[in-house]
Amino acid sequence: MAHELELNANGTAKMAYVGDVPWHGLGKQVHYDLTPKQMLIEAGLDYKNHKVPLIAELDGKKIDTGRQALIRDDGKFLDIVGPEWHDINNEDAMNFFNEFVMEGDMQMHTAGSLKDGRVMWALAKVGEDFELFNGDRVEAYLQFSNFHQFGYSNDVRFTPIRVVCNNTLSMSLANNAKHQFKINHRAKFDAEQVKSALGIARNKLHTYKDVAEFLGSKRYNDETVSQYFAEVFPSLSSKNEKVLSRAAIQALDVLYNQPGAEYAEGSWWQGFNAVTYLTDHVLGHSADSRLSSSWYGVNQTRKVKALEKALEYATAA
Repeated sequence: MAHELELNANGTAKMAYVGDVPWHGLGKQVHYDLTPKQMLIEAGLDYKNHKVPLIAELDGKKIDTGRQALIRDDGKFLDIVGPEWHDINNEDAMNFFNEFVMEGDMQMHTAGSLKDGRVMWALAKVGEDFELFNGDRVEAYLQFSNFHQFGYSNDVRFTPIRVVCNNTLSMSLANNAKHQFKINHRAKFDAEQVKSALGIARNKLHTYKDVAEFLGSKRYNDETVSQYFAEVFPSLSSKNEKVLSRAAIQALDVLYNQPGAEYAEGSWWQGFNAVTYLTDHVLGHSADSRLSSSWYGVNQTRKVKALEKALEYATAA
């Protein structure tokens, strides 16, 4: 089975985490209070990338292609890039967290590698969370995704995680929401610019709390929640909107027995979290493929759509 997480020679994942085993159940447990660089070393990601000329050979003649190969210290080939493409080495990416960790505003939580080393990510826990509905706690994390791959922009984003079920939630509340900052590889990385653009502001988490409380105050009925799941997980085999896809049926199945179903039961918060639980813990072929899809693939897009649709239904309720 193909792995999304990069593996060490002994078959373990290139990933480190503190605290409880993550929702995907992968990685190496490390102690608290690591510096960003220490976390990088523990995850096995303390290597540098190098751009070298890409030379083709035809009939014994060497030809300069004008392109460059991105190659790691250990000889692993990552991608073909142009001369104007700027790579951010993992240590430089992790240095982004230094100021916040040293001042006690954040704590390094997780670091890992996906897609055979082409994506490095790190999560730092922000020193603030909130509680909903007398016990449903949501923690805030800042995530840095460093892509060593042509065609992808690096990004820094806020990632709320619902503690009771370890669901990763969506912060895309509007098209202009500054919960995420993209870093183009054609420009050199400027950590101060990223910090300024994000603002590292708590009000983004407060906004999410307001949205969650609103969803928890509005109730669905059997018909509307079925329609909701049909829109989030549309059937590809039938144009009849009343025919539910397999995933939509699974969402109905987990609606009342998902972890945390007792909080705001019967509300659109429960309906939305049936989607986040399904995408993070059930759908897909493996835990690491679910992780990759949840953060960067189709399930990340699906969770954005699920939140938007839940707000539409809750507003109309």
